[in-house]
Amino acid sequence: MGDRLSRIVIAILLAVLAIYFAQPYVDRWMFSASTPRAVEPRGSLSDIERTSIDIFEHASPSVVQVVGRAGALETPEAENGTAQSGSGFVWDGAGHIVTNDHVVEGTSSLAVRFASGQVLRAQVVGTAPNYDLAVIRVDNPRSLPPPIAIGTSDDLKVGQWVFAIGNPFGLDQSLTTGIISALKRRLPTSGGREITNVIQTDAAINPGNSGGPLLDSAGRVIGVNTAILSPSGTSAGIGLAIPIDSVNRVVPELIRRGSVPTPGIGIVAASEAAATRAGVQGVVIVRTAPGSSAERAGLRGMDPSTGKPGDVIVAVDGKPVRGLADLIQELERGGVRKRVTLTVQREGREVPVEVEVMDIGRRG
Repeated sequence: MGDRLSRIVIAILLAVLAIYFAQPYVDRWMFSASTPRAVEPRGSLSDIERTSIDIFEHASPSVVQVVGRAGALETPEAENGTAQSGSGFVWDGAGHIVTNDHVVEGTSSLAVRFASGQVLRAQVVGTAPNYDLAVIRVDNPRSLPPPIAIGTSDDLKVGQWVFAIGNPFGLDQSLTTGIISALKRRLPTSGGREITNVIQTDAAINPGNSGGPLLDSAGRVIGVNTAILSPSGTSAGIGLAIPIDSVNRVVPELIRRGSVPTPGIGIVAASEAAATRAGVQGVVIVRTAPGSSAERAGLRGMDPSTGKPGDVIVAVDGKPVRGLADLIQELERGGVRKRVTLTVQREGREVPVEVEVMDIGRRG
């Protein structure tokens, strides 16, 4: 009886071991997906997905790749590591395309590739280094995609969704999304001036995105992507875009004249950090340029011999000036040759001073 029970137990153990070792082979035989799996219906796209798709499909045909170099350039493929490239977008039906000045700076030949794959030669119509903007025109404007709708940067809010389309690292038709991270940033340009009211976004902006459009959730251009702040030279979540209100003022001038005046009054201002340390809110005048409208109006800079502080501009035509960005904005809004009334703090009192806005970018 005992031997029989032992044989039964051994048989059971062997059966269990057989099942244990055979199970993977059985599972593979019974459950392997050796034929295409059935597609699971995904359901409706979310609202934000639908918005992103609609914006890209509507705007991307009008976003182009701009490639230029010092020698002859037949197509964008002819870079050979020597060409400089960026992005741009169709501005009007006459073949004008907006991009950054630094994208076309130093080039003698340009080629533009459209989303359709069409490649056209282009030439520079005008540049504005003080705003890092340029307008180019393709040789054959027929059958071009339509211009992208233009919005305003005057009513933007931090937290708004934004969409950037461009050609980062030469990878055309790339879409990145994010929000407006900050407003009223200042960006120095190669022209020696600062662009004011610059838009900061965390939408990924990389080399090659320069000159491409920054869009709002309505698909309107609200800025032109121009720079990144990054130790590595790639996106670190701080992208900068020129506000469209500045673009919409500068570009028509470039199309008409090939250049744009730079409104100013001819002063050298103290840094905002220095003004803050001194407990001053406004634009502190260090000195006035010889022959400038500021000098003619009697504005006073700092006395270098005594250290006596200069005038502090606190308002333009009654609108408060908290820093240089506010002053530049008001002068640009009025334009060259307009007379404005500055309110300046001088020796403990506020004094009105009328001054003419001049073109500080003109030489001679």
